[in-house]
Amino acid sequence: MSKDDARDKLWKIISGTKFAMLTHRHGSGQLHSQPLTTQNKELGDDSMLYFFVQKDGDVARHVLTDANVNLAYANVDDDDYVSVSGKASMSEDQALKKSLFNTIAKAWFPGGAEDPNLGLLAVHIEQAELWQAKDTKVVQLLKMAASAVTGEPPKDMSEHRKLANP
Repeated sequence: MSKDDARDKLWKIISGTKFAMLTHRHGSGQLHSQPLTTQNKELGDDSMLYFFVQKDGDVARHVLTDANVNLAYANVDDDDYVSVSGKASMSEDQALKKSLFNTIAKAWFPGGAEDPNLGLLAVHIEQAELWQAKDTKVVQLLKMAASAVTGEPPKDMSEHRKLANP
């Protein structure tokens, strides 16, 4: 599989998953996760993912002191999973905020794209891993049942890819 094909699969899973769980280091040192919605309409050549956050919120504060983040995407209906490691920063690109802003975001940011508390979190993907089931759920269940009988772990259940700088 070419890097472009893997990148396309990565974007297909990300764009088809409603929420990402963003994990960042809290000021206390503990890891903290929260759901966010990916705002991108596509994955550009810059490998950036964008999220709306509150400028005065924990995420905006904590990524300033530790930019290392992880994004986890899980589409359980299709058995597709993605883990993204990257560096986060706060973007002040007003034109980008306007182009990404939508009616759902308006529920959290009633002032629209000009809302003074609207922050744009940018995550540069440094590495991504994806897992995709190879078979239907019925075939997966049959493989697991056979595994229970034989005592051998099921084989070839999913495709796993690692992408550096996708």
